[in-house]
Amino acid sequence: MSSNTLSAELLTQNYDYELPDGFIATTPVHPRDEAKLLVYDRKSDTVIHTTFKYLLDFLPETCTVFLNDTRVIKARIFGHKLSQNRQGGGKVELLFNKPIDARHYLVLIRGKVKVGTELLFDGGLAATVTALNEDGSRIVTFTHHHREIRFEELVQILDEIGHIPLPPYMQREDKQEDEKDYQTLFAKNAGAVAAPTASLHFTPELFEVLQQRHQTYKITLHVGAGTFKPVEVEEILDHPMHSEYFDIPQEAAKVLDSDAEILAIGTTVTRTIEYYVRTGKTEGECDLFLNPHNPPQRVTHLLTNFHLPKSTLIMLVSAFIGREKTLQLYKEAIEENYRFFSYGDAMLIL
Repeated sequence: MSSNTLSAELLTQNYDYELPDGFIATTPVHPRDEAKLLVYDRKSDTVIHTTFKYLLDFLPETCTVFLNDTRVIKARIFGHKLSQNRQGGGKVELLFNKPIDARHYLVLIRGKVKVGTELLFDGGLAATVTALNEDGSRIVTFTHHHREIRFEELVQILDEIGHIPLPPYMQREDKQEDEKDYQTLFAKNAGAVAAPTASLHFTPELFEVLQQRHQTYKITLHVGAGTFKPVEVEEILDHPMHSEYFDIPQEAAKVLDSDAEILAIGTTVTRTIEYYVRTGKTEGECDLFLNPHNPPQRVTHLLTNFHLPKSTLIMLVSAFIGREKTLQLYKEAIEENYRFFSYGDAMLIL
């Protein structure tokens, strides 16, 4: 790669593209596997346009499949500030992001708050702001009927009073259908505030056949709100990458230590696997930023959706096939009327 090409790969503005109005999917297709699928074969440099239900026709027989079994929690809650006279104050919206320790949680809050501000929500849930971070996030503690609670109990309360945290670009409120649509078939471990969307295309029937034909392993990465944060610096390597909790079971780690071909279902799986390969850690916080300057070392094939301009996710795809090829395929997808982002269509990189 020439120095000119390398410098072009490092500039954030070079990951921009124009998405015409109407291409952002705000609801999924039904059945799920009727979504479109763009298949790109790197060896032959060929593109095939098909449907997700035919995914297995394109997978190498020997590849092992990795999925993310995180479960999206109802992380968006509405309440009000407690005023000085202990009455209801201004309205606030809180988006839970992740636990920091047993008592403190990282959140985003819409509404002006300061350290010590108390927030009241339905069901006896309350939060107290303990820190204001420079990036706009906040740290809070939670109580339920004046009693401190742990994360497991908080999740149960959020499931009762909260809303599914749809990505902001959908520009609509969540509906009851989203509780099922914005969750994978195999969602298990609660903690994500965004779905691992490449997995949303599976129907029970297709997933069963996948498991029959391929060894499948589940790992966990709790997708955080940072996944939607645009890269705002001029050079991509200056971007402060967000971190997310991950866990890799021992059986899965053994496969990663082998020379088996690996299909990562989604960018979250890709980052988790590649973080393990670089660090040897099977649990902790993953903050790996994959891009053309830091390409994958272990993942052989990638299944993913189409991502936001100037996002770390489109840079991750570029780490596999290069920035120019990525933008070329995105242009072709637009010409073929693919649907974009979380509820949109998919791309398979072989």
